[in-house]
Amino acid sequence: MAKEKKRGFFSWLGFGQKEQTPETEKEQEVQEQQQVIDAQPEQVPAETPVEHHSESSSEPTAEAQAVADAEAQAAAEAKVAAEAQAAAEAKAAAEAQAAAEAKAAAEAQAAAEAKAAAEAQAAAEAKAAAEAQAAAEAKAAAEAQAAAEARAAAEAQAAAEAKAAAEAQAAAEAKAAAEAQAAAEAKAAAEAEAAAEAEAQAAAQAEPEIHEQEKPTKEGFFARLKRSLLKTKQNLGSGFISLFRGKKIDDDLFEELEEQLLIADVGVETTRKIISNLTDGASRKQLRDAEALYGLLKEEMSGILAKVDEPLNIEGKMPYVILMVGVNGVGKTTTIGKMARQFQQQGKSVMLAAGDTFRAAAVEQLQVWGQRNNIPVVAQHTGADSASVIFDAIQAAKARHVDVLIADTAGRLQNKSHLMEELKKIVRVMKKLDEDAPHEVMLTLDASTGQNAVSQAKLFNEAVGLTGITLTKLDGTAKGGVIFSIADQFGIPIRYIGVGERIEDLRPFKADDFIEALFARED
Repeated sequence: MAKEKKRGFFSWLGFGQKEQTPETEKEQEVQEQQQVIDAQPEQVPAETPVEHHSESSSEPTAEAQAVADAEAQAAAEAKVAAEAQAAAEAKAAAEAQAAAEAKAAAEAQAAAEAKAAAEAQAAAEAKAAAEAQAAAEAKAAAEAQAAAEARAAAEAQAAAEAKAAAEAQAAAEAKAAAEAQAAAEAKAAAEAEAAAEAEAQAAAQAEPEIHEQEKPTKEGFFARLKRSLLKTKQNLGSGFISLFRGKKIDDDLFEELEEQLLIADVGVETTRKIISNLTDGASRKQLRDAEALYGLLKEEMSGILAKVDEPLNIEGKMPYVILMVGVNGVGKTTTIGKMARQFQQQGKSVMLAAGDTFRAAAVEQLQVWGQRNNIPVVAQHTGADSASVIFDAIQAAKARHVDVLIADTAGRLQNKSHLMEELKKIVRVMKKLDEDAPHEVMLTLDASTGQNAVSQAKLFNEAVGLTGITLTKLDGTAKGGVIFSIADQFGIPIRYIGVGERIEDLRPFKADDFIEALFARED
């Protein structure tokens, strides 16, 4: 009973109630049943009752203390476990909350970034779409404008082509008519000239031989030369007599002389050189009389021409190729015909190349010269390649062992670069057959052009390298003084001068004869 009372006391205090599990309660029931069995009175001897009572009263106290200690320990352990579990649960809850907050923040950030990215992409796509639309509109506008311009250009071109075609047709018809007329006129003129020469030759043959002896050819030519230079002499040579007569040598005289030389087209540079040399000579010789200066002037001008007095020598080459160049209208083709006749009279075989395939009737004119003097002419149709014609002529001349080949070329302005390039091409083609050809590049100049002849000489010399000059039409001009300017500036040999229409009026240049004729006094 005492056990039950003590158990009931501790149970009332409530120790261990929370920690009891079904297994613990079952175990306690078993122990209580065992205690009831143990509490039943045993059959003990009667002589020991006091001893037995004493042992029974001490046992419940020890057990109760042990149970109390166990329960206290269990309660402490339970409290520690509970605190540990609560701490763990609090930590887990805090970690879960932190994780949830971190996740929420990450999701919010991801959502914000996704939204920003979506907005940026939408903006970029909108911008790209706007640019694409603008580009498409600009392209469409450009294509429309280009189409309009192309159509306008096509219409303009069509109109221009139609106009050009009409003009070309008109020009071709006019050219054909002009060529036909020029050919007819050239043929008529050549035939008339041939007839006149035949008559002149016949008349010359009919004259008594004594007349030829009384008036040598040289004297006859000198007289003709004086007459031909009559207009030039009015400004140069004997024309200076009136300038010097009765005057003293001073600055005024030299100024008048300078003006007279410039009027005669001697040229500025050459005139200054002559005046400078005369001034030095007059001072050195202490001349006082102006007429004494006349002889000094003659010597000075003679010295200028003496440097270019070099006759053409055709010996040593076969065929000797002469390339004739010059501008339109200087008498180039006529000079070729006269030269050919003179070479023929010297016993040379001659051939002509009609390289002027541009000018109307130029080929026919050269052919007339050839027929008149029985000289072969290599020619092609008008408009053919000039270099090709001359190439064929050199081959033919080599095959026939001709002594002299004279090649005509189209007249060209010295300031047209493409025409000058064509001359260079002709020279290159010549050198394919003969590396020394042409052996003479002769420029024909019209004396009546004055200082323009100097410009021609300069540019032709730069283009093809001149080796000789023929100065024509000296008989009809007062500008013959240009011969001094050309001789002084270029030093190119003057091969021939033309002082008339007849064949013999083309004469090899001789400086002494020219000066004597120029300064000859009529009295």
